[in-house]
Amino acid sequence: MAEYAKDVLAEPDWLERHLNDDGIRIVEVDEDPTAYLGKHIPGAVGLDWGQDLQDPLRRRFLGPDEFGELLGRHGISNDHLVILYGDRNNWFAAYAYWYLKYYGHERVKLLNGPRERWISEGRPTSTETPHHAPVTFIAKPGNDTIRARRNDVLRALGGTCVLVDVRSTPEYTGRLVTTVSHEGQQAQRAGRIPGAKSIPWARAVNEDGSFKSAEELRQLYLRSGVLGGSPIISYCRIGERAALTWFVLHELLGEENVRNYDGSWTEWGSLVDVPIERGEPQV
Repeated sequence: MAEYAKDVLAEPDWLERHLNDDGIRIVEVDEDPTAYLGKHIPGAVGLDWGQDLQDPLRRRFLGPDEFGELLGRHGISNDHLVILYGDRNNWFAAYAYWYLKYYGHERVKLLNGPRERWISEGRPTSTETPHHAPVTFIAKPGNDTIRARRNDVLRALGGTCVLVDVRSTPEYTGRLVTTVSHEGQQAQRAGRIPGAKSIPWARAVNEDGSFKSAEELRQLYLRSGVLGGSPIISYCRIGERAALTWFVLHELLGEENVRNYDGSWTEWGSLVDVPIERGEPQV
């Protein structure tokens, strides 16, 4: 859509017309990987965020060779336009989008609205798993201009960098460690990174999970003091909700200096001797 800074959204009507386009690979990434098995967009490949996109034992990013092998095994080459979508308002689809960008794949879009929107609108679904012939996908070296690690966050404390906590208010204030629980993905302590602004991810989307207009989004982040030229780091619990906010700020609004801290609260809240704040959100 022209109102956004970049052409990074696939509208449902457009995707429905291009379901049989061999130059496209549709990929579903859900919080609940079993959702894909029930039904999915015809031709969509299903990836498990915990088993496919991470080393489940060490909870680390896949390296470029591993990532390239994963995509190539599912018939995704560097020439394909990848369309991502999933459940829960596209949390993990946005995470996979950011992942692809991290490894240099520019031909990627996010469906404007999650699988729930596609299904509720009566669009076609399938239970068949596609079998694409393996191809070669070569991942570029990781782009650290869009990724923050713990040391980047430590250096940002007390500086001009804007930290954006996109979790729920109970998580931000420290009343809850997390509202979403996955085995091995929970911090030892509750709270927030000092100085972080509370802007829950859900404020960026409409009731059906589609994104609010560019003007609505810009006003949201202007009112919250996020926009203004300073570097921005978004975080949540494990980086998936923060990836959605990164997508809004970096891709839809065109803010250049935005990074996603994928270690997020699961890492920070378990580190020894790092500062933590608790209490009501900033106004």
